[in-house]
Amino acid sequence: MTCSSEVIEYMHQYLDEEILEQDKLKLKKHLDECEDCAIHFHELKKTIALVQSTSHIQAPVNFTENVLGLLPKEKKQAVFKRWVRNHPIFAAASLFIVLMVSSLLSAWNENHEFSVSKQPNLVVENDTVIVPKGEVVEGDIVVRNGNIKIEGQVNGNVTVINGQKYMASSNQVTGEIDEVNEVFDWLWYYMKSTFEDITNVFRSEEGSSGSLPAY
Repeated sequence: MTCSSEVIEYMHQYLDEEILEQDKLKLKKHLDECEDCAIHFHELKKTIALVQSTSHIQAPVNFTENVLGLLPKEKKQAVFKRWVRNHPIFAAASLFIVLMVSSLLSAWNENHEFSVSKQPNLVVENDTVIVPKGEVVEGDIVVRNGNIKIEGQVNGNVTVINGQKYMASSNQVTGEIDEVNEVFDWLWYYMKSTFEDITNVFRSEEGSSGSLPAY
């Protein structure tokens, strides 16, 4: 994606709910015209929905001990320590990614409990969430390990994780409709996006440090 960093900044502001109304209109116009940016923005929203649905994530049992046990011994440790001293940022980023991926994989494989966001006019039957006919549900709906049947109206996004959606028309939902069922596809996208964001931060810092302030 080769669009300006301003568009990326608008995306982040929108997802953080900090975007100005005029910038929101600019972003919407650009997404209507640029397919690559629209796909990127769509994937960002899917990523946030999945991360929010796994807020209880913890590192696997004995994870730290297992990682330390795999570190090289004696002389190899000196090489590892020297590399960490010379590349502290990359070392920290690598450790963060290992912890994040391990935790997310553990949660994805172990958590099979049904859950749904708490709008009062939703009806739950077994593992199926129903938006009743004639009802209007306000806000985003996230269903994990279950299905959703939309007969009424949803003013927001609908995300189904490990499940399916049933609806008569896409016009019943004012926002995005997403199904997240492939963990490795999602992990690859999330890691790629994270590396892109880190690289952009480093480049912007290098650019600002290379120029003198104006007086």
